[in-house]
Amino acid sequence: MQIECYAQRLLNPFRGVVHTIRFQSAEAVTTDGVEWDIYVANDALLDGLGRAGKRAQISDIRYGHWSAEKGLKRGPLFPSDDFRRLEDMGAVVYEHLLRVHREVPFRFRDLFELWLLDKRGQPLALLHSVCADSETDTRPPLDWRAGMAAQERFRSAAVADPNEPAAACLTGYVNSLASGVAQWFRRADDGAGLGLHTLKGGDALRGRLLETDAFPPLFIATAGMDAAHTRLVNDYHAWQAPWMLLLPQLDLATRTALEACACRQAELIERYYRLYPEVIDRTALQAARVEAALVRSQPHPQAPDEVTPMFYIELNNTESG
Repeated sequence: MQIECYAQRLLNPFRGVVHTIRFQSAEAVTTDGVEWDIYVANDALLDGLGRAGKRAQISDIRYGHWSAEKGLKRGPLFPSDDFRRLEDMGAVVYEHLLRVHREVPFRFRDLFELWLLDKRGQPLALLHSVCADSETDTRPPLDWRAGMAAQERFRSAAVADPNEPAAACLTGYVNSLASGVAQWFRRADDGAGLGLHTLKGGDALRGRLLETDAFPPLFIATAGMDAAHTRLVNDYHAWQAPWMLLLPQLDLATRTALEACACRQAELIERYYRLYPEVIDRTALQAARVEAALVRSQPHPQAPDEVTPMFYIELNNTESG
């Protein structure tokens, strides 16, 4: 029985990390190390499709939601011919979750990266990452995006026009530097990248080997930018700091600087700190967590009930028949 535990980045833009416990076509996932969602998929539906190596999508079925504080909450019953098999797979993942949930963060496994290239053919901005070569046939958008959250909350004094949103300015500028070509790389343990196939041209780039320093560690290259746009990117990274601290290979100076920036967003530190692979200034981060606890203790307007997405079919522990 092979159970996998691994982490993968959420990208374009980078907005965190998902940690996964997987067995066959069942998985438990978390983005904060506290709240876990468990899904199963009926992979038997793929039998006999003759996909000739192509991947096919099947819907996830919600097995339940778990946290150490509240335990397992199962969803409503969805009977099917494969119900017992799906239940068994979900149970394996759930039981393993109970054993290993304190072992996060897991090791990152998304070593295949899709980079938007600049006009010199060098990595400019990270667009996507996957865990296996077979997954690089995906076709994500080939423009870099600052993201919906940045549109609402990111501000920078580097933007001269007060009527221009900083996120829109950054998005437009980064894409103006792009060649329009994107390339998949397989990153080695030392950070070097082997060039794989390209999208929208650049076929001659396949097979090249780029050293570690060719890949910006915070996913946007600033080499050659003027001072104002460099500051804009740096401000964006500072705003992203609570998520950036989830990355395992930051050098000491970068992690120290990001911790100082992240403390301005105490509630996000409280949400993600369990998944930080390393902490430099524990006193400062603990103070931020205390601040977040004080904020949470204040009364807030009641939020509407969360609606489960329609594409999840629910399961229940009630047995049929």
